[in-house]
Amino acid sequence: MLSIKNASVYQTDKRSGITYAYENQSFWNPELKRSKSKRKLIGRVDPKTKEIIPTDGRCRKRSPSYVAEPDAYVMPKNIKELKTEVLRLLKENAELKDQIRKLTDK
Repeated sequence: MLSIKNASVYQTDKRSGITYAYENQSFWNPELKRSKSKRKLIGRVDPKTKEIIPTDGRCRKRSPSYVAEPDAYVMPKNIKELKTEVLRLLKENAELKDQIRKLTDK
C-alpha cells in the first residue's frame, strides 16, 4: 500500500538568514521498507509579513510579469575579437585602479 502525505516545510539558511518554504511529499517505499520524501521549493518567506514569495531558487522571480533586463554586452565571436576585448578590459581595469588610488590618496 502506498500512502502519500503532503506538508509545507520551512527551512532557514544559516549563511544568509533567509527562510525558504518547501512542499514536502512523504511516501512509503515498500521495496526498501522505509519512508522517503521529495521536496520542491515554493519560495522565500518574507520575514515581516510571513508571506511566501515565489522563486525558482536562482535569484529569479517565478512570475508571469518578470522580465529580464536586456544585456547590451555582445560576446566576441572569434579569437581576434576576444583578444581585443581582453585588451579593452585590461585598459579599463588599469583606469579604474588609477581612479581608486587617486580617491584613497586624498
